Amino acid sequence: MGAEDAGRPPGAEGAARSGPLAGVRVIELAHVMAGPVCGRMLADMGADVVKVEPPGPGDPTRAFTPRVAGGTAAAFVMANRNKRGIVIDLKTGRGLEAARRMLARCDVVIENFRQGVMGDLGLGYDSLREANPGLVYCQITGFGRTGPLADRRGFDLIAQGMTGLLSITGEGPGRPPVKCGPPLTDITAGILGAMGVVAALYAREFTGRGQRVDTSLFEAGLIQTLWQAAVALATGESPGPLGSAHPLAAPYEALPTSDGWITVGGWNQVNWLRMIEVLKLRELADDPRFETNADRMANVQELRELLSRRLRTGTAETWLRRLEAANVPAGSVSGMIEALRHPQTVAREMVLTVSQAGQPVETLGMPIKMSDAPAVLQRGAPAPGEHGEEVLADYGFSEEEIEQLLRSGTAGRFKA
Repeated sequence: MGAEDAGRPPGAEGAARSGPLAGVRVIELAHVMAGPVCGRMLADMGADVVKVEPPGPGDPTRAFTPRVAGGTAAAFVMANRNKRGIVIDLKTGRGLEAARRMLARCDVVIENFRQGVMGDLGLGYDSLREANPGLVYCQITGFGRTGPLADRRGFDLIAQGMTGLLSITGEGPGRPPVKCGPPLTDITAGILGAMGVVAALYAREFTGRGQRVDTSLFEAGLIQTLWQAAVALATGESPGPLGSAHPLAAPYEALPTSDGWITVGGWNQVNWLRMIEVLKLRELADDPRFETNADRMANVQELRELLSRRLRTGTAETWLRRLEAANVPAGSVSGMIEALRHPQTVAREMVLTVSQAGQPVETLGMPIKMSDAPAVLQRGAPAPGEHGEEVLADYGFSEEEIEQLLRSGTAGRFKA
């Protein structure tokens, strides 16, 4: 990439590395979710991501349950596979100096600390780019670098509430607010950060300069509200929760059958006519309440009751088979185990096995498939300090310097 190849540590490239980002060196000074998701996305694409943890318990997700091989938290494995690990005490002068030396030779740094923490340590973007003009500095915060909330700490639940997600998720008006099941803003912010990093690396190929990538949980939540934001900005009114229904199209939601729920997408005119043919409700084609999508939206509750009544006369499997045969979009409402074991999940290799502490552990696969330089699952999540000596050597530290860092406790020594 754009940085001087002469200074590239050997661990960042070579036969063992593969993927479209092979040769890119990333230092991850991040914890819990958003930053580690960003690092995982880059690592899955072949970047050499080094996760830096503090002495002691390390990343807080190491304490989560359940646990898998070697007593490692399953959540930690999921967010940190494909990375190398090192322990550095940034509260010491020697630790800060070691970090600066590494950051002067990497391509990307990821951090998701509260605004100002990295600057107070002398590791902010303005300081680091003096020694490394090609550095891409990815900063993921709760609310972004600017604005009245820039200094506020960020958490997914808080971001979901403040960006409107809790107000549009749930069963309907008058019901309690409901959080999206996954930590949506954390995961989305990590993916946005990775996208920004890749764009900055591409720009560096032409300019030779790095830049700061700035995103947040707040913006990640807002970007997930595309349809509801469109309604709000067009009407001046805030839409509320609709259960599984769509704010702009009907029928497009989960509906009950005699033995469970299915989802149906019969909103466009072609699929609508096919759907009522399958359900033997042909008379609805001439019903002025349901003639167009706008009509159906205006009478959505009546439509829901009619469709539910008919669907309850058959099983989910029966209706799904008939709807699929008629090319009407429909699907099951799966539990997580059912979803993870689905033949489509298997075919797309979205559950893979990684070696963790010498034992096989299942983890999610690569959601992006590349035809020429595919992503590769190369290793599990690192144990605390597992690659410390190897990483320091790759970043130009002598054997004597490494031993001093380990002996002083500034860098943690891996204990198998």
